Amino acid sequence: MHSQPAWEAVRSHLRAHRYELAAGFPPGLAGTPLLSRPAWVPPEPVPLSSVRISFTQAPPWDLPPASGDPAYPSYSAAMTAMDAPTVFENRPTWRLLDADLAGTASLVFGDGRYFDSIDTGEAAAHEYASALLAGTPTPLRDAVGDPTDLRGRPANLAVSALTRRGDDQFLLHWRDPAKVGHAGGLYQVVPVGVFQSSGPGDFDLWRFLLREYAEELLGEPEVTAPDYGTWPFAVAMTEALADGSVTADVLGLGVDPLTFATDLLVRVVVETAVFDEIFGSRVAVNDEGAVSMRPFTQDSIEGLPMQAAGAALVRLALAAGPAR
Repeated sequence: MHSQPAWEAVRSHLRAHRYELAAGFPPGLAGTPLLSRPAWVPPEPVPLSSVRISFTQAPPWDLPPASGDPAYPSYSAAMTAMDAPTVFENRPTWRLLDADLAGTASLVFGDGRYFDSIDTGEAAAHEYASALLAGTPTPLRDAVGDPTDLRGRPANLAVSALTRRGDDQFLLHWRDPAKVGHAGGLYQVVPVGVFQSSGPGDFDLWRFLLREYAEELLGEPEVTAPDYGTWPFAVAMTEALADGSVTADVLGLGVDPLTFATDLLVRVVVETAVFDEIFGSRVAVNDEGAVSMRPFTQDSIEGLPMQAAGAALVRLALAAGPAR
């Protein structure tokens, strides 16, 4: 299926049926389609502050281009021309190269770009949808092989945070397909973002999460190179983390079988009084969709078209029991 109308038809099907397409893959982590490896799932929650991150030279990747339309050299180019979301920029990212959460609790990164994952993972999802609709081949997906092989493809790491208000409530995010380039129309935990820098000294998972919290829950504009020592929100959250009224723990790492999106699964629990003080004026609608508060139970996500990473994280957190 080549030509603009054919591309748009497949793209429309992909956008409308992401959940069903992903749900068609075999069960993986926590009974969801999320792919993982034994080394990616710690035997017990690991404090985010204990995860060592390091940087090295990223190896080149050599995968066949798959725009879905011969008029465009890449899938990101096709999306730019025919289906660009509100924010769609090829920003620098950190590419995940290696992960061990069951032993050394470490992540290794190299340089990457945001469109790398669009041109591989989103393109492979388009291939998959086209194959189901019209029996077309899937050369990119075939070339990737095992999506959990982090050296064989560019993997932009998303940090997915399940945010709990005390023990009995959590925040759920509906991702508006008109606003986002990935997982539009699905539910997800909040905040979630692709790990990247906003300036010098930002190669830090906790600081990255702080910026995502400010944008997705407080509705603040994108924060660029903040002074974390004087930024009131960052100071309040970091002090709460230090005194234990906020906990942040890693529960695992997984890869979406449809789009190859790679998520670090983080549980953040905020004591009720602290949550109400810091997030009392949180927004209901943000630049990526709508946020709601739900009871922290399995029933709250049962039957929802939820992104695999978010569903796995909720299930892992329920199984893990109370935070420290």
